[in-house]
Amino acid sequence: MPVFRTLYMKYLTLNIKFFVAITILCFVLKQDIKAEHIIGGEVKYECVGSDTTRNTVTFLITFTMYRDSKSGGANFDNNATFGIYRGNNQFWNWVQTVVVPRPTSISEVPIDTSNPCILVPVNVGVEKGIYIFEVTLPISTQNYMISYQRCCRNSTILNLVNPGGTGAAFTTEIDPTAQRSCNTSPNFNNFPPVVICVNRDIDFDHSAIDINGDSLVYEFCPSLTAGGMDGVNGGSPIACTGVTPAPNNCPPPFDNVIFRTPGFTSNQPMGPNITIDSQTGLISGAPNILGQFIVGVCVKEYRDGIQIGTLRRDFQFNVTTCEIAVTADLRATSKTDTEFNVNSCGDFTINFQNLSTDTRFIQNYYWEFDINGTKDTFNTRNVTYTFPGLGSYSAIMILNKDLPGLAECSDTANITINLYPSIDADFSFAYDTCVAGPIAFTDLSVSGAGPVLEWNWQFGEGSSTTQNPSFEYEFPGEKQVRLIVEDINECRDTSIQQINYFPVPAIIVIDPNTFIGCQPANITFTNLSKPIDENYLFNWDFGDGNTASELSPSNLFTEIGTYTVSLELTSPIGCKVSKVWNNLIKVVPSPTAGFSFSPEMPNITKNTVQFTDESIDAISYLWNFDSLGISLIANPSFTFRDTGTYQISQIVLHPSGCADTAYATISILPFINFFVPNAFTPNNDGLNDEFIPKGSFEGIRGYSFTIWNRWGEEVFGTEDYEVGWNGQRNNTGDVAPPGVFAFLIRYIDPLGKEQIVKGHCTLLR
Repeated sequence: MPVFRTLYMKYLTLNIKFFVAITILCFVLKQDIKAEHIIGGEVKYECVGSDTTRNTVTFLITFTMYRDSKSGGANFDNNATFGIYRGNNQFWNWVQTVVVPRPTSISEVPIDTSNPCILVPVNVGVEKGIYIFEVTLPISTQNYMISYQRCCRNSTILNLVNPGGTGAAFTTEIDPTAQRSCNTSPNFNNFPPVVICVNRDIDFDHSAIDINGDSLVYEFCPSLTAGGMDGVNGGSPIACTGVTPAPNNCPPPFDNVIFRTPGFTSNQPMGPNITIDSQTGLISGAPNILGQFIVGVCVKEYRDGIQIGTLRRDFQFNVTTCEIAVTADLRATSKTDTEFNVNSCGDFTINFQNLSTDTRFIQNYYWEFDINGTKDTFNTRNVTYTFPGLGSYSAIMILNKDLPGLAECSDTANITINLYPSIDADFSFAYDTCVAGPIAFTDLSVSGAGPVLEWNWQFGEGSSTTQNPSFEYEFPGEKQVRLIVEDINECRDTSIQQINYFPVPAIIVIDPNTFIGCQPANITFTNLSKPIDENYLFNWDFGDGNTASELSPSNLFTEIGTYTVSLELTSPIGCKVSKVWNNLIKVVPSPTAGFSFSPEMPNITKNTVQFTDESIDAISYLWNFDSLGISLIANPSFTFRDTGTYQISQIVLHPSGCADTAYATISILPFINFFVPNAFTPNNDGLNDEFIPKGSFEGIRGYSFTIWNRWGEEVFGTEDYEVGWNGQRNNTGDVAPPGVFAFLIRYIDPLGKEQIVKGHCTLLR
């Protein structure tokens, strides 16, 4: 009975352990194992009491983890596992695992730039999750380490190699002195800013307080890594390379993260211009690189000159472009960031248009105008003000003036108003409306400040800066002429007038201006006359009975002879001009090229081709045999040395000098010639043992050779013209009986045509 009870208890215990293991594994697999969310964390401890009788000490452990709330990564872990180890330096033994069911609290970390008028990107967010638990440990002569391991960090981190696959290990060590003295670790006073503005100074107080009065020394230090991507794309999530490593299998020491070099190291995680003061913990400098950066800060705790502990914080800096929300701005003649010049020429009433932004952060407006020592003030966004007369005046516009709590949100525009005499632009013009020529422009502008100093004419097709220019248009049409004038005060005015410019050309010019061509002559007459366009009327007469009304027409002269061409032009306003070109076109006879050749289907064995001239009215010849050679006789022959396709051309010349060309393509084919024997004796005597076609097969494709018995059964087949039939049935070893067999040969010849050869053979034994 006792033996049975013992076996039963062992069986029950094993089943309970198996059930618990399966339950834990299923729970882990159900957890959100997405990576890319960790941006920092820290582990601190507080001694809550010691038991001298049992020689134990109890610590309250607080682990704070920071996650990217905008990345879409994993949430804070439920059933977070913490490993407790005992050892020193490189040698640690697992003591126990503590599972915390859920975070004690989760809260959003406020984004504070210390300036309410600095706008930060909306895609940045940090959540803080706090895990708290107590642990009682035997006081030891060795250190205790408490750690939390988790993967992974944001893949967008700039200063790490493979950040998306890099996990984090958050640790704290409690040395023997801290155990015996019931020590409490230092506590950081502030969390680093979530957002840092690029190229703006940061002065962040990263100091800590120590209730035991120990000395603290600050430094940048390596962040630690643990875990990996197993469990995300398969594998065990609780392996040492998994998202949530099992503490009992994955003890310290933990590796340092790998910084991207050159440029970043553990003691210069954001480059050399960001430093930390070792005595005060002040992080200062101006980051000049946009991106996300992992930064590790260590606080070393000294008592009586001996280091008794290190508090380590790992966090992510987001360096981004920050936008100043409040900027004073208004429409002005010229301006810098703070100085605005508003000039008015002849008008003493000015509408000041306020362009200041961002109106969400502007609580009030303050305008002040200084008129010969008298101050006029306004509190509206836009102001209309009438000045007493010509002269220079000053004003200011202040955003959020004297507004409590928004002193950093104020901005000022210093305004100078210059009131000058008026300037009036005007001009006249004169030209011949029917005959193309220059237009004379006369400036009529005046200024109350004295003479006009600058003229800017815009004619649509050109420009001028002289006072009274002349300009001739290349193209007709309705032309808009703009004159901008400026005086000594840089006052400007503009005058715009329309000119209907539709004259006829003074001279009609066409191309060609003389022509001798070969029959038939297709000639394009390009009208080079200016100014004309498609809106004009054109009456062409080509002298062969054909006419046209296009700007630049074409005409086909089919008969031999000499032709007179004429053109009459009419502008859209009725002006006319005409011209006649006597004997402009001369058309002379042309030959007709043509030839034949023999043989019509040459091959590599019949490779000499005879060419026969069939041209008409030719007196000389030029033959081009592709790139292989030429001939000047009427009926040449040519030998092609290789297979291929060749372009042949014949150029013939008429006594008039006109030429014509004929073309032909010749293919020199490989020579295919084979015969099929009518009997064979497969008796292995070395004579006539194989039935196979003999001859030349060069240039064929798709070859097929089959043998059939008298019952229509295929006994042999091959696609290789070098393989014949040895008298066996499909090379199985079965010997075919003597008799008559049919054969069938199919192939594609060099011209792409299918050829079929049929016949019979006799097998003799």
